[in-house]
Amino acid sequence: MSDTHLKETKVDGGLAYDGGFLKVHKDRVTLPNGATTHREYIRHSGAVTILPVLDDGRILLERQYRYPNDRVFIEFPAGKIDPGEDHLECAKRELKEETGYTAREWQFVATIHNAIAYSDEHLELYLAKGLVAGEAELDDGEFVECFTATLDEMLAWVRSGEITDVKTIIGTFWLDKLRSGQWTPPAK
Repeated sequence: MSDTHLKETKVDGGLAYDGGFLKVHKDRVTLPNGATTHREYIRHSGAVTILPVLDDGRILLERQYRYPNDRVFIEFPAGKIDPGEDHLECAKRELKEETGYTAREWQFVATIHNAIAYSDEHLELYLAKGLVAGEAELDDGEFVECFTATLDEMLAWVRSGEITDVKTIIGTFWLDKLRSGQWTPPAK
């Protein structure tokens, strides 16, 4: 099936803001009906999200304050992919830095796009098992509290709205489907 009847075409535009973390672009585009409009969007190098499962089945999670929303969120460990960095190596690095844990088993789960209307950011989800505790190596200015929960507790927190972070919701649903045997991670 062709998507040409839905495609927008860039006329001109470019970088509107170049920050240390985000790059905001503003382009003028031609719509499929010939009209023109503007699109503002964020370029992001992507990130990884780790679904760390302890040998007893409990899930390793974090609590972290997120400034834009002025609150603490329950999240899976995650972090930004450095330019040119292998996604799995980034996942291993982020798990160690944020939690102190390393994992003996890694499996790719899925790629998700968390803000498609205004960003090209993608998150690569990895399942981590065979966890071994160690010392966290947090970045300067990073404050994270680690804790564990059962998958059933996490599902209840998603349902009640205590977990609202999209990567954590999707990862929780993936873990539930994996536990039930309904889904298997794709080969990558």
